[in-house]
Amino acid sequence: MKIRYLSIMLVLLSTASLFIGVIDINPLSIFELTEDQKEILLISRFPRLISIIIAGISLSICGLIMQQITRNKFVSPTTAGTMDWARFGILIALMMFTTATPIVKMLVAFVFALLGTFLFMQILNRIKFKDAIFIPLVGLMLGNIISSITTFFSMKHDLVQNMSSWLQGDFSLIMEGRYELLYISIPVVIVAYLYANKFTIAGMGEEFSKNLGLNHKRVVNIGLVIVALVSSVVLLTVGMIPFLGLIIPNIVSLYKGDNLKNSLTHTALLGANFVLICDILGRVIIYPYEISIGVMVGVIGSAIFLYLLVRRKKYESA
Repeated sequence: MKIRYLSIMLVLLSTASLFIGVIDINPLSIFELTEDQKEILLISRFPRLISIIIAGISLSICGLIMQQITRNKFVSPTTAGTMDWARFGILIALMMFTTATPIVKMLVAFVFALLGTFLFMQILNRIKFKDAIFIPLVGLMLGNIISSITTFFSMKHDLVQNMSSWLQGDFSLIMEGRYELLYISIPVVIVAYLYANKFTIAGMGEEFSKNLGLNHKRVVNIGLVIVALVSSVVLLTVGMIPFLGLIIPNIVSLYKGDNLKNSLTHTALLGANFVLICDILGRVIIYPYEISIGVMVGVIGSAIFLYLLVRRKKYESA
């Protein structure tokens, strides 16, 4: 699939996203909109579209980076427990700073997400049995433990409702003034592009990287910082979107290979398109009601994930 086709698809889906909703806005009469319709576009539809694109691009790239530096196709911010640690960080921020601003919550979530991801990497380094399926299972178990701890303390401090808003990804509440934190992801994604070749080399192993004069540990740490920061920002703004960072890089690798520099743009565009498709489906399936993006991506993503597992087993048996 060429970048040109992905770009055209992104434009078409973005246009469709702007004009789908309970408030009817006809694209043919775009220059004859009422004040209420203009307000809906500017305050709700455009912020939602921007959030979808940024979240889709950034989480997909995070998944690609994690898979590259761990050398495992089934590792992502979801399966490594990064998202669960970030949610635990948000709980700590709510408990310790009752009037915490979104920036404070993001910073605390980032610290916990980074610590949790480093812990996962340390466990990964000590595991001798490095089966492709076993490694993400360890991350999922660790993430579930942290999620249980988060649930326990949120119930103890009567914060269950607050935490539930970060449990399920949802774009329906995105509007002007509530999504701008996502812009932090843009320079972080640019850094990922600049370090693409280094991430590719780091994914070939520590000894190989050192032979080429690359500081393997520093590059891996930069990758983990990018993943933790983006995961925290997206979780705080949109909520948890499962499987996105797992399936998109795997789909791209099927036709583009494992060179991160070559596949980065494809991953970004496909991730944005995938989230847009899921969001549009969520808005039209039970119209005028809406299915959250977390549910849509979870259902479709899990089906694709199962296909990838079956495909891998068939490939190994062949």
